[in-house]
Amino acid sequence: MKAYIFNIHDVVLLMTAAECLLLSIFQLVLPLRERTYGLLLTAFLLIVAVASGCTLILWNDQFELPHLIDQVLLPYFLFAALMLKGPAIYLYVSALTQQNLRLQWRHALHLLPALTLLLCIAIFDLSSDHLRHIAIAGQGFSARMVDLIWDLSTLIPLLYAAAAALLIRRYRGELKDEYSHYSTTELSWLNALTLGVLASWGWTMAVHVVAKFASGQTADYLGIADNYITFILINAFFAYSLTYAHQLLITKPERHREAPEDEPSESAIDRVRQAMDTDKLYLKKNLNLEQFSTRIELPAKEVSAVINKHFGTNFFEFVNSYRVDEAKALLADEKNADMTILDILLQSGFNSKSAFHRFFSRLVGMSPTEYRKRAQQQDGAVAAAR
Repeated sequence: MKAYIFNIHDVVLLMTAAECLLLSIFQLVLPLRERTYGLLLTAFLLIVAVASGCTLILWNDQFELPHLIDQVLLPYFLFAALMLKGPAIYLYVSALTQQNLRLQWRHALHLLPALTLLLCIAIFDLSSDHLRHIAIAGQGFSARMVDLIWDLSTLIPLLYAAAAALLIRRYRGELKDEYSHYSTTELSWLNALTLGVLASWGWTMAVHVVAKFASGQTADYLGIADNYITFILINAFFAYSLTYAHQLLITKPERHREAPEDEPSESAIDRVRQAMDTDKLYLKKNLNLEQFSTRIELPAKEVSAVINKHFGTNFFEFVNSYRVDEAKALLADEKNADMTILDILLQSGFNSKSAFHRFFSRLVGMSPTEYRKRAQQQDGAVAAAR
C-alpha cells in the first residue's frame, strides 16, 4: 500500500508556505514608489512561510530529516518566525500610516523578544522532541521552560497585533485633524485585516490555553482551523497591498502636530472664524489643514490649536459642519428647487455622496431629502398664514 505523507490539513500548511514564498517574490518586483511597506510585507510573508513550513515538519511524523535539521535547527527557525511575525505586521502598519517611515537601528529593538527566546532554547538545549513534549519525563524544569516558550510565542505576536490596531485608530484621528475629506474604504479594509490578524492570533492563544486542559484531538481540530484562517489572511493582505495600500493619505509626523500649550490668541481665533464665515474656505473641495493655514497665514499648529481648544473639535468635523450648514441653506431656499441633491452637496464643498449623507443625517437628524421637504412645507405654511 502507498503511504500518504500529507493529509488535507497538512496541504493547507504546505500551500500557505509555498504561496507566501511566491507572493514575497512577486512583491519584491513590483514597481512601487514607496518601498518600505512593500519590503515589510515581503518580510511578513517570508516569516509566515517559515512558520508554516516548520510547523508542518514539527507535527508531521512522516518526515525523515537529518538529526541536525530535525532536532537542533528546527526549534530555532520555528520560534524565530513565530516571534518575528508580530513585529513584521506592526512595522508594516506603521509604514502605511506614517509619513516616509524608514527602517532605523532603533527598530532593531523589536528583535529582542525573538533573540531572548532563541537564547533560552540554546541555554537549555531544547530539541524538537522537547517541543512535542516527548522524552522529557522527569525533567520538570525543561518541561516548564518549553511551556513558557510556547506561551510567549503566542502572547508576544498577539500584543503586537493589538498595537497595530491601536496605530490604525490613532491614524484615523490624525486624518480627521488634517483633512476635511478622506476615503474610508482603504482605511476600513486595513482595519478589518489588522483586526482579523488580532482575532487569528487571539484564536492561536486560546487554542494554546485550551490544549493544556482539553483532549489532544480537540486541540488538533482547533489548531487546524487556525491554519485555514492564516491561509485566508495571507491572500487578503497581498490583495490589499496591491489594491489599496498606495491610496492611503499621508499625515504629518507627530512632532509637527503638537499644538502650543498656551491658549490660542483672539487674533488667531478671529482669523479662523473669518476664513469660514466670510471667506467660506470650506467650499474648497478636499481642503486640508496645510492649505487652510497657508490661506490665512497662520502656522498649522496654531490653526489646529484654535480648532481643537476653542471650537472643541477636529479639522474634519469643523469644516464639514460648515458644509452641512451651507447645504441646509441651499435646500431650504425655494430658488434652488431645481437643484438635485448631488448639485447641493457639490456646491456645499462635499465631493462624496456617502460622506454628505452620513454627515448630514448625523448632524441634522434626517436625510437631505426629508429636510428639504420639511423646509418647503414650513415655507408653504408661512405663505398660507400670510
